This record gives sequence, structure tokens and C-alpha cells, in this order.
Amino acid sequence: MTPSNTAPLSPLSLLSIIIPARDEQDCIAATVEHLHVELNLRHVPHEIVVVDDGSTDKTWEVLSGLATRLPQLHALQNLGRHGYGRAVITGLDAMKGDAAVIMMADESDDCRDVVRYWQKLNEGYECVFGSRFMKGGGVIDYPRVKLWINRLANLFLRVLFNIKLNDTTNAFKAYRKEVIDGCRPLIAPHFNLTVELPLKAIVRGYSWSVIPITWRNRRHGMAKLKIKEMGSRYLFICLYIWLEKYFSRGDYRKP
Repeated sequence: MTPSNTAPLSPLSLLSIIIPARDEQDCIAATVEHLHVELNLRHVPHEIVVVDDGSTDKTWEVLSGLATRLPQLHALQNLGRHGYGRAVITGLDAMKGDAAVIMMADESDDCRDVVRYWQKLNEGYECVFGSRFMKGGGVIDYPRVKLWINRLANLFLRVLFNIKLNDTTNAFKAYRKEVIDGCRPLIAPHFNLTVELPLKAIVRGYSWSVIPITWRNRRHGMAKLKIKEMGSRYLFICLYIWLEKYFSRGDYRKP
């Protein structure tokens, strides 16, 4: 988890925050505005890339209005097949920054943690992962059943990959652009992208660190993650990367 000592990392100049949004008309404006204010106050150069993933409500209208008065907002539509992973990949393809933070549209992630991600990346790490389950982190109003499933899934990943990270499934993470490029092709079309990116980064030899973060359950709209639908998809991605780790013999590792 120490910074890579093979070569000094280039200074970062622009942070791209990637936010996939589907039917988030009631909260997307607050998410973007609060994020922009926090990053401005902390002097973090940034762009906010929001990808409308086939919304059927007024999400796109809200974003279009915001974009006329917020030049840091880059709003675009995923016009292909929909899915959380596909929307995130669309945003990553469009980003202009040399680092990215992926966060949710529903204000469940804390804007102040985005600043801490940026600061940690600038210390020399290539990836920074957040944990809600370490000292200093926390969750608010986490549904009990989902919490138990979350902890079991993360224990499974810790054992399978022999890593200390205890919140791999959390979507809210930060990466330098060279990590994102080095983890391609990204193949997870849905929420399983939340484990594909960090596990590939770890397996392929990028440096990483973990900071405590806070999370609160959404106050508007409906949760998009359907646990019953995602189990096999998560398992496929985990086994795919596990096979890479033990059988590719370093073909994809960072040079």
C-alpha cells in the first residue's frame, strides 16, 4: 500500500468526478452544487462529469439547466445500452482530468471525502480507496440486510485476493488516469464495475492507500442496486480477475 518507488509520479492538474445518474431529478442538482462549492473552497481544480443513463424523469432537464450556469459541469447522455458500469465507462472515456473520483448521484457520498482523495493522490499514490468500516469511517441508516450481505461479500474478497481492503464493493474511489487506462478493457456493465476497477488495479501492481469515509442512505428516489440480480455478476468479475492474478503470469501488470 506504499507509493510506487519505481518512478516519481507526475503532478496532478485536474480532477474529474464521474457521476452516473438514472432517474435522480430530486437530488442531482444538490449533489453537483454541493460538490462544486466544496471543491472550489478547497481550491481543487475540477470538472464534474455527469452521465445520464437513460433517465425517464427530468434528470436530463435538470442537468441541462445546471450546465448553462456551471462551466465545470460536463453533462452527457449514455445513448448506448444502459447500466451503471456502462455509464461510468462513458464518463471515464469523456474525462479531461489526470485523475478521477467515481461517486454516486444521490448524495450518499461526502463531498469532503473527494477533497481528501485528491490530497492523498497528490501524496504519490496511484489509487485511493475509501472504507466505511475502518476507524474514522461510518455509515448512516444502512439497511440491516444489505449491511450483512456487504460484510460477507467483502470478507470473501479479502480471503480470495489476500488483501486487507475491507470495503472493496464501495463505488466511491479515486484513481490516477494511468491506472484507469492500465485496467482496460473494462468489461463490467453493471454495479460489478465497483469491484472490477479496484481489484484489477491491485492485481496489476498499482500503488494504493485507504482512507476512512462516511456514507449515508439516500434521502430521495429509489436505490438502483438489486442484490438478487447482481450476485452472479459480481462472482463472474471476481473469478475473472482471480484467474488473471494467478494464471496470466504478469501479462497485464504495470511495467
